[in-house]
Amino acid sequence: MGLSEIIDRMHKAEAAAGRETGTTQLIAVSKKQPDDRVAAVLDQGHRVFGENRVQEAAGKWPGFRERYEGIELHIIGPLQTNKARQAMELAQAIHSVDRPKLAQTLARLAQELGHCPDLFVQVNTGEEPQKAGVLPDDVDGFISDCRALDLPVHGLMCIPPVDETPSLHFALLAKFAARNGLTGLSMGMSGDFEEAIALGATHVRVGSAIFGERPTPA
Repeated sequence: MGLSEIIDRMHKAEAAAGRETGTTQLIAVSKKQPDDRVAAVLDQGHRVFGENRVQEAAGKWPGFRERYEGIELHIIGPLQTNKARQAMELAQAIHSVDRPKLAQTLARLAQELGHCPDLFVQVNTGEEPQKAGVLPDDVDGFISDCRALDLPVHGLMCIPPVDETPSLHFALLAKFAARNGLTGLSMGMSGDFEEAIALGATHVRVGSAIFGERPTPA
């Protein structure tokens, strides 16, 4: 499919929803993608990327930043507290703030480092036991606790259950965000980003539709 087609589809989805063109940010999810594929997308001018694992990001992006200006990196996968400092030094946004211990660690590091990336609270909208994220009943209290720690909570993120209609979860996330005065909605992936845009997504996370399927390890 490729980058240009995804951007075209995003613009059409924005227009269909009565939104201004370009109000949704495309995060190109580059996890486990070979460097040549990532470089090809950078060469097309795209600068916003997402990584699941801090260790992989640390091995990949310093080199690219030496060659390309203006790269914006988003950590979109589960974040261990012992990787929080590295994540804050590498990334401009973290989409997976999901528990009090992590919030407290980020707050302490923000004081030490003098800066903090934009933060998204991950919400487990499907209440799936195997999935990370704050449960729906706990969202308001957790956001309040993060704000009490002076954390820059920019928005909310969710990953809908694979066997449920994603639009229901996107609508629920948008309701939580509005109720808490948050403008950021990180929702929508390769298979459902147009539905997410229709329901107000400000960030969509698209990987395989841009880069192709990830290579199978030998």
